[in-house]
Amino acid sequence: MSLTRVALFVALIALGAFIKIPVPNMPFTLQFLFTNLAGIILGSQLGALSVGVYILLGLIGIPVFTGGGGPAYILMPTFGYLIGFVVGTYLGGRYLEINGYSSKNIFISSIINLFFVYLFGMVYYYMISNFYIGTPFSVKNVILYCFLLAVPGDLFLCLVSTISGKKILKALGGAR
Repeated sequence: MSLTRVALFVALIALGAFIKIPVPNMPFTLQFLFTNLAGIILGSQLGALSVGVYILLGLIGIPVFTGGGGPAYILMPTFGYLIGFVVGTYLGGRYLEINGYSSKNIFISSIINLFFVYLFGMVYYYMISNFYIGTPFSVKNVILYCFLLAVPGDLFLCLVSTISGKKILKALGGAR
């Protein structure tokens, strides 16, 4: 049963990469929604495993990322967000395992997840842009383009994750 659920979330995360909501400056996808739900539904270890398998599939060349796939994707400025998905999914799921699955805790877990996605994503974006690609990108621009313009939609997804995660857990009998 666990393997099936992990595989299901790998597929959902891949699908979420291609569900794009048009917003200026940055692609807005549903990847965060599904990585967040993976931590809520599967827990820290299996949730992070599902995200890790998704990333491995992309790195071996299967075009599951928003911009394709392959090992060179590591050098894309947005790859840090993928690393953040693993860390955030694990830590968000772990928070729930320790503190319980109330709606309040699910929302807090979602915010924890989001924090780590943005932390890794923004730092990686800055580093790759400035030190590998050679395209100067100031800290101010990273905060503006990689956080302020993008975070409102992801905060909405935290709310969606809380509501749907609670309902899914209830439908599953509270079991992960």
